[in-house]
Amino acid sequence: MMLSWLLKFVFPPPPSAFITSMSVISSVSLANAGFSELRGSHLQYSKFWNVGSGKKLTGKEIKLSSRTGMFFFYAPACLVAAASLVLFPDEGLRFMLVTSALTVHFLKRVLEVLFVHKYSGSIDLDSAILITFSYSISTVSIIYAQHLTRGMPEPQLDLTYAGVVLFLVGICGNFYHHHLLSKLRESGDRGYKIPKGGLFNLVICPHYFFEILIFMGISFTSQTVYAFSFTIGTIFYLMGRSYATRKWYVSKFDNFPKEIKCLIPYIA
Repeated sequence: MMLSWLLKFVFPPPPSAFITSMSVISSVSLANAGFSELRGSHLQYSKFWNVGSGKKLTGKEIKLSSRTGMFFFYAPACLVAAASLVLFPDEGLRFMLVTSALTVHFLKRVLEVLFVHKYSGSIDLDSAILITFSYSISTVSIIYAQHLTRGMPEPQLDLTYAGVVLFLVGICGNFYHHHLLSKLRESGDRGYKIPKGGLFNLVICPHYFFEILIFMGISFTSQTVYAFSFTIGTIFYLMGRSYATRKWYVSKFDNFPKEIKCLIPYIA
C-alpha cells in the first residue's frame, strides 16, 4: 500500500546496489551531521572554525583560506554537473533540467566564492575534504539515478515544473541573502555583525532556508528516490547548522533579537 502510494510521486527504485546504498548513506550521514551540530560538534568552517570540533587541537592542523576552501567545496561538483550535460545530451527533458539545475546551483556558488563573499576565517582541510566529497558524490548519484530512470514509466503525479519553480525561488533567495551578508563588511573588516534585511529580520539563516528550496526543487524535478533521500538529509543538516548558528549569535551579541528564529519564519 505504502509502495503504491510512493510510486505516484517517484520513479521505481532502480536495480542498482550503488544508488540503493547511497540513498541510505546520504540521508543518514547528513542527518547525523545535523544532530552533531545540535550537540555542538561542528564542521570546521565559517564562524565555527575551532569551535566545538570534538577533536583535540595539536597546532599541526592544515588550514585553508576560506576562499580556497569554499572554492574547493563547489568546483568539482560544478564540473561533474556541467560535464554530464555534454556527455549525455539525449537523455530527455527531465534529465536536462536536473543536470542544468545542479550546474547552475554550483556555478552560482563558485561565482559567489570568487566575487561576492567576504571572509574572516579559515577552513580545516579535513572539513573541506568531507564537504567536497559529499557534494561531488551526491551530484554524481543524482545524475546517475536520473540516468537509470530512462525507459521507466513516469510517476503518476508529474512534479517537474513545480520543481523548476521551487528551484528558481530558492536560487534567487539564496543569492539575495548571500549578497546581504557580503554587504555587512567593509573592505578589510573581519568581524561579525547581526545580519539585517530580507528574511534576516525573521530568521538567522534565510540562506539555508532557500538552499533547502533549491534541493527540494531538484528532487521534485528529478522524482528519484535518491534525490529525495539526499534532500531529506540536507534538511536535517541545515536545521542543525541553523540552530547552532543562532546559538552562536546569542552567545556573542547581548542585543541579539530573541524573536529571530533559526530557519523557518515565526516557527523555528
